[in-house]
Amino acid sequence: MASADVTILGAGVFGLSIAWTCQRRGARVQVIDPGGPGAGASGGIVGALAPHVPENWNDKKAFQLESLLMAGAFWAEVEAAGGMTSGYGRTGRVQPLLDARAMALARGRQDSAKELWQGHATWQVMQTPPGVVTPPSPTGWYAFDTLSARLHPRQACQALNAALVRGGAEVQRDGALKGKVIHATGAAGLIEMSGRLDRSIGNGVKGQAALLDFDARDGPQLFVDGLHIVPHGDGTTAIGSTSEREYDEPDSTDDRLEALIETARTALPDLSDAAILERWAGLRPRSRSRAPMLGEHPLHKGEFIANGGFKIGFGMAPRVAEVMADLVLEEVDRIPDGFKPQASL
Repeated sequence: MASADVTILGAGVFGLSIAWTCQRRGARVQVIDPGGPGAGASGGIVGALAPHVPENWNDKKAFQLESLLMAGAFWAEVEAAGGMTSGYGRTGRVQPLLDARAMALARGRQDSAKELWQGHATWQVMQTPPGVVTPPSPTGWYAFDTLSARLHPRQACQALNAALVRGGAEVQRDGALKGKVIHATGAAGLIEMSGRLDRSIGNGVKGQAALLDFDARDGPQLFVDGLHIVPHGDGTTAIGSTSEREYDEPDSTDDRLEALIETARTALPDLSDAAILERWAGLRPRSRSRAPMLGEHPLHKGEFIANGGFKIGFGMAPRVAEVMADLVLEEVDRIPDGFKPQASL
C-alpha cells in the first residue's frame, strides 16, 4: 500500500474491528501486529458475549447493549465480505438459580430488563430452560436471557482478517506508520503506559480456558458456579475462565485450569467424558477504570487509543469500532466520558 489513511497497531478484536469499520467507510487501512491476527487474548476460545445484569444502569451497560444488538448484522457482514465464519450466534444464556436470594434477584431483573433492554431481549425465570443439556439447579429454577450470544474468538479474528484482505487492506507484522494512528495493543500497551507514567493505568489479567469435544451447538451458553460454558457452532464446547492477578507464566496453563475443568464437569455432568481438545492461557487487558479506554492517546499526541476490553471486548467491539471510526475519520466524538483515557489516569 503506497499510503494509508489509518494505521492500527494491534490485530486483536478491537484493532481488527476498527480497521474493518474504517475500511467500510472508504478509508485506506493498514494493521500492524508482530504476532499476526488474534495473537493475544483475542485468539482465545471462550467467546461468551454476555450482557451485564439489567440493573444499576450506566453508560457502560447502555453502550454494551447497543453493541450486542449490533453484533448480528456486524458479524454477518464480516462473514459475507471475507468468506469465513466468526462462529457468531445469539443463542441466549441459562443460569441455575441456587437459592431464594438468587431467585428474588432474577425476578427483579426480569422486570428491569423489560424497561432497560427496550424490548429487544428478555430475561426470564423458568423451570424448563431451552437446550439439550441443562445443569442441575438446587431450586429447580433458572434464569434465561435472550440477549447473550456466542462467537469463536479465534475464528472471529480470522474472519475479520479475511474481510480486510479482500477489501485491499494490509495486515502485516511491521511497517511504517501512515495516516492517523490508533493504538489497540492490549495488555502489553497498558503495561507499557503504566511504566512510562509511573502509575497503574491498567494491566493484564491472566485467564485460562479449555475446549472440549462436546456438541451442543444448538443450545444456549451456560453460566454456573462462576463459569462460562459456551457451545460453539463447530461442535466444540469452551469452558472458562480464570481471573488471575498474580502469575509467573502468562501463556501457560496449570493446576488452576485443571480445577476449572473439574468444576465444569461437576456443574454439568454431561461433560464428564468429553475429551479435552485444547488448553489455553493468555493475558486480557484490564484498564484501571474497568471500562474500555477510547479516545485520544494520553502519551502520543495526535494519535488515538482503543484498549482495555477486559472480558467484554468481543461484545463491545462493534460499537467500539463505530465510535472510533466516527472520531478518527469524521472528528465526531460519541465516546462516553467514562471510557475516555482520563478516567484511567
